[in-house]
Amino acid sequence: MKLVNHIWQVEIKDGAPRRLDKALTVGLPEEAGMSRSRMTGMIRAGCVSQNDMTVTEPDTKTQPGDVWTIQVKLADQDSFQPEEIPLDVIYEDDELIVVNKPAGLVVHPGRGNWGGTLVNALIHHCGEDICRIGHNARPGIVHRLDKDTSGVMVAAKTDRAVLRLADQFGTRSVSRRYHACVRGIPALQNIAASSAHVAAKPGGWLRIEGAIGRHPVHRTRMAVVEEGGRPAVTRMRLLRRLANHEAALVECCLETGRTHQIRVHLETVGFPLIGDQTYGVGSRLLPASAGDTARNAAAVFPRQALHAISLGFNHPKDGQKMYFESTYPTDMDNLLAALSGNHEDADIESAPRGA
Repeated sequence: MKLVNHIWQVEIKDGAPRRLDKALTVGLPEEAGMSRSRMTGMIRAGCVSQNDMTVTEPDTKTQPGDVWTIQVKLADQDSFQPEEIPLDVIYEDDELIVVNKPAGLVVHPGRGNWGGTLVNALIHHCGEDICRIGHNARPGIVHRLDKDTSGVMVAAKTDRAVLRLADQFGTRSVSRRYHACVRGIPALQNIAASSAHVAAKPGGWLRIEGAIGRHPVHRTRMAVVEEGGRPAVTRMRLLRRLANHEAALVECCLETGRTHQIRVHLETVGFPLIGDQTYGVGSRLLPASAGDTARNAAAVFPRQALHAISLGFNHPKDGQKMYFESTYPTDMDNLLAALSGNHEDADIESAPRGA
């Protein structure tokens, strides 16, 4: 994929907000398709400068008459190729498309994956006009799932949808629920008492809070860090005890959306996702008491056992509340069946929608 520089210059007008991210969002032309949350990310990424001095703090104060330069590497539209990759479409209209993403599908082109992505599939399905949506290297994409995470995703088909959906993700008004199979049984009071990152909440929820940033040693990994990370909050509750109480099905709800957030937070509090080769060292090795069927299934599970089971947001055109669910893929169904072989394992009441 060929990347080209796109440069905007914005002169701050009288009456514009003084805070930089707000002022630039207001000052850019509508065709830039720029939400405040995206602008904030661009400032932090070092894409904004004044008089050749780069600024990385979104709350930097600016004055009328100041001229700011915004430089972004965008994908050349000609470099996006449609590919006939099957899509499991849950819902679609003129503004957006909701799909059930399979494990193994990369969301957008990037280093090492310039084709065979969800974006390539969307171009084939929706038409090449979607290449112009969002004005960045990820046309139509307003949020992501990891390559080996399955489940429900929404993509935008218009500039209005990009802006309004991105703002909802940025302001945390989107409801996102995930189901995961983990090693061990999360015990509410025990975890809350043993970890500074966890607090027990009503309804059997654990609130995990810990800033996420690059691992200080392993730079390809993320970690809970004391300095330099971005605030991150995950809520988790136990849904079902599995494998003779050696594993569990849990539900996670995101209050923020950081890279690898669920995987990092659950590993931090001692309950790594089964199959997670990056954060779940030993997660495939259940003890003998789990039983041979469960142990064998966990040992060969090829990915992190994480599925985005539901997504709720307001429609970008009329604000109507929308809620979508996706069923477990076959591999997670088979894993759960293998882990559920002991008759003493018990179901826990499931969480309400949008919890």
